[in-house]
Amino acid sequence: MSIEIRVPPLGESLVDAVVGAWLKGAGESVNRGDVLVELETDKVNLEVAATEDGVLGTIERQAGDVVTVGELLGTIAAGAGAPAAAPAAEKPAEAAAPVAAAAATAPAPAAAAPPAPVEAPRAAEPAADGGRAAPAVRMLASELGVDLNNLNGTGPGGRITREDVFVAAERVKRNGASPAPSAPPAPPAAPAAAHPQEERVKMSRRRQTIATRLVEAQQTAAMLTTFNEVDLTAVMELRSKRKDSFKEKYGVGLGYMSFFTKAVVGALKAYPRLNAEIQGDEMVLKKHYDIGIAVGAEEGLVVPVIREADRLTFAEIEQEIVRLAGKARDNKLTLDELMGGTFTITNGGIFGSMLSTPILNTPQVGILGMHAIQQRPIAKDGEVVIRPMMYTALSYDHRIVDGREAVLFLVKIKELLEDPTNLLLEG
Repeated sequence: MSIEIRVPPLGESLVDAVVGAWLKGAGESVNRGDVLVELETDKVNLEVAATEDGVLGTIERQAGDVVTVGELLGTIAAGAGAPAAAPAAEKPAEAAAPVAAAAATAPAPAAAAPPAPVEAPRAAEPAADGGRAAPAVRMLASELGVDLNNLNGTGPGGRITREDVFVAAERVKRNGASPAPSAPPAPPAAPAAAHPQEERVKMSRRRQTIATRLVEAQQTAAMLTTFNEVDLTAVMELRSKRKDSFKEKYGVGLGYMSFFTKAVVGALKAYPRLNAEIQGDEMVLKKHYDIGIAVGAEEGLVVPVIREADRLTFAEIEQEIVRLAGKARDNKLTLDELMGGTFTITNGGIFGSMLSTPILNTPQVGILGMHAIQQRPIAKDGEVVIRPMMYTALSYDHRIVDGREAVLFLVKIKELLEDPTNLLLEG
């Protein structure tokens, strides 16, 4: 009897993964709980562990293969295998040879009944889309009346994503007809001869996904950016006055991010369409405030989520930011910590950025960009004074957010930060 190793559920919006390294070789003994293989998803790496003791029998999918939820990765057979791991690249027959030899020399049981014939697995019928869409995406397309044969996927390897289906559904509704298939992309030109001072490095799955999603955001959203500036005098005075007692009491520093998170929540309550997303021809207005904080990690940008930020104190927000940032640096974030954000804050100011136009973290419709604090001369009450100023930028999806709302959203953030006592009431 063999136990199947299958791709586990990957989480919301994730339909496929790339097989990473096999940590056990075919024919090697495994114990329940041993990690067998790593899967690389768009957001985090997942470990697939053995569910029973036995021997790793077959390896069906090799490193670099794209797999979907429920797909067979390999099998575990009952028995004892080789004590040392065989490289995953070896052929299963060669790796399993020690097991076969041991079985041949072992005494046969006295009255062993012949095994019952096992019915060969039925071959899966090919999908109409040529296997470019996961089952969940095919189901969504069926519900929305979208013909997958007429779509060119924007996902890795030309795979069709949920966003592709939503865009096609909108086009069908607008035109009253199925979208005509676009011309297939031209084959890539052969790479030029490598320069001796050049290095060709394959992008990681996360980097490929970041590239795809950024282009996708610009292609599918009517994205605009509006700007304002904030006088942070009051925030800096409050931080200077309270930072020592705050650190002693809560064990974390009182940073700027908790002030901005509170201000964003207050502004989202005043302008709720910036805390929404588009699904087909509907707006989903969200009454929960799960704020994503963009963190630069070695593998690429990740956006862990602070859950129910409206219910957290300044200290709880700072503690959560420290915890999530540490896990991001160690590449230990879980899928739950990356999913379900309703709005995102990104702080390019920590790297010295003066001004930028952040790109939407789809399917969200708003993202706030923070920038470097600079001492600048400002006209105040008929005088020119030097104040710590920060430019803020709001990128938004003009399909459901009007320019007036976007401008007033930033003005609301400005008002809350320039009089931070208001954050206790509105944030």
